[in-house]
Amino acid sequence: MDDLIERVVTHTGVERPIAEKAIGIILDFLLKDGPTEKVQALVDQMPGANELVATERAAGGGGGFFSMGGVMGAGQRLMAAGLSMGQVQSVTKEVVAYSREKAGEDAVGEIVGSIPGLSQFL
Repeated sequence: MDDLIERVVTHTGVERPIAEKAIGIILDFLLKDGPTEKVQALVDQMPGANELVATERAAGGGGGFFSMGGVMGAGQRLMAAGLSMGQVQSVTKEVVAYSREKAGEDAVGEIVGSIPGLSQFL
């Protein structure tokens, strides 16, 4: 997971703690809104990813009575973590590019295609 975190820090300019939180938010979102088995298989190929998701969930990520779900909810969570809209898009692109390297274009394309609105961030 360190390689993805460093990649996000290097390519987006966000600080490491924010990069870690953002990756956790994105993976948690994918697990909740994407095809669970396929996303879990992807996450399992990323050492440390399950821990980032667990940390995000333990911190109450995505909770709250008035919180949105879906892509908009994930974007809201990412901006609340300290990212600008441009950084949300940049971080998301880096996570998806890394995912493609780990799981392949077809697997990631299927995940992205199954989530309404996600492609607009890529």
